Amino acid sequence: MLLSFLFWTLSLADTTAKSQAVADSVQNDFRVIRSVTIQGNHKTRERIILRELEVKTGDTIQRQQLTEKLAWDQRKIANTNLFITVDVVAREVGPHEVDIDVTVKERWYIFVIPVFDLADRNFNEWWYERGRSFRRTIYGARLNYKNVTGNADKINAIFEFGFTRRTQVLYTLPYIDKAQKTGISVGASYQTNKEVAYRSAFDKLVYFRSEDLMRDRFYTNVILTRRNQFYNFHRLELRFVRNSIADTVAKLNPDYFLNGQTRQRYFLLSYLFTHDRRDAVAYPLRGHYLNLAANQYGLLRSDNLRLFEMTASYTRYWPMGGKFYASNSLRGKLSWPDRQPYINLRGLGYLTDFVRGYELYVIDGQRYGLVRNTLKYQLMNVRKQLNWVPMKQFSTVPLALYLSMFGDAGYVGSTLAQEYQSRLANSWLYGGGVALDIATFYNIVGRISYSVNRQGQTGIFFNFTYDL
Repeated sequence: MLLSFLFWTLSLADTTAKSQAVADSVQNDFRVIRSVTIQGNHKTRERIILRELEVKTGDTIQRQQLTEKLAWDQRKIANTNLFITVDVVAREVGPHEVDIDVTVKERWYIFVIPVFDLADRNFNEWWYERGRSFRRTIYGARLNYKNVTGNADKINAIFEFGFTRRTQVLYTLPYIDKAQKTGISVGASYQTNKEVAYRSAFDKLVYFRSEDLMRDRFYTNVILTRRNQFYNFHRLELRFVRNSIADTVAKLNPDYFLNGQTRQRYFLLSYLFTHDRRDAVAYPLRGHYLNLAANQYGLLRSDNLRLFEMTASYTRYWPMGGKFYASNSLRGKLSWPDRQPYINLRGLGYLTDFVRGYELYVIDGQRYGLVRNTLKYQLMNVRKQLNWVPMKQFSTVPLALYLSMFGDAGYVGSTLAQEYQSRLANSWLYGGGVALDIATFYNIVGRISYSVNRQGQTGIFFNFTYDL
């Protein structure tokens, strides 16, 4: 478009000084990329970083566009989660020529993390509903090894004991082709429990515990990923699942696997499309995020589960001026048929899909919708250099504080509300409140919030996430 405009401008030029000045102004507004250099990548291969750059050597770009492109390129490199800090700058080296300097500071890539976790859905359920019992804790170790070969590949291994025993291994290689568009992951997981939530009642999980094994789960999977464009990701997964429960669980809830069954075996085929243009994955302030998924449970005649579900979410983040930021999020799910095993019946209250103010509830159903609105004010955003820390991977500490107000609405549609004595399904849910967010390095985000829901219930809730 810009070149067309330039051609149109020149085609109208005459011998007047005014027309010549316009042409010169347009020409002077362009910059040619003479070179791109990368510094600080002691382990990470250059091609992994260059993959995130939209600007290339030899490109001719309008100066204003160059500034915008470099800002997004810097964010994309940071969102690989391979670096603590990323700086991308254009340096003038001649008339209309610039060199692009990319300077990164690599993270510490190997973490063996002692595990002391809670078995419940979140800290709030454990604190308020489960009597803060340390019997409901999980201990062990997790291995997170990123950038194993310098190709942004990673190994995740989990060894957990206590309330839940789990062994899980996953290896991910994001690019297996020269074009750096196709990736692969392979993994397996085995988990056992002596205590299980065999049903929900009045929108709370009901547990049964025994000294005998109550449930075991196993799956193995292979995942293919495709990244044709910078911000678009495709994910195709084939998974084999084998679950079993004790006879006692099947008697307590014959619909756990349906029809009193104690075993569940099936193949799962799922497709996920993601368009991710956020400035920061862990705590975004501008950009947008789209997620579309389709899951088919049961592919073969021998599979004893037939279920299809679709989920979608879209979130928009934008600055409002000054230190104010806002976000809107829409999420939803549809699934068929209506009669589903309890273990596969999931509405609001699981993972990150919940109306704030209802953290202590699970609302099961075949379909749901969720709207979230947040207004944030930045209290602090600094990057501290701790020279006294001997390890450079931990000497740079970004720290940001945000005060936020939020208001959410949600709805769960369920044909089984009466069966599970739900008081919240098939009715609108509303919640709102205020929160203090803390974001720091290694994608660590903590939040303390005070909220009130439609029923007039109030509470102080805590959330903590990280991605080492």
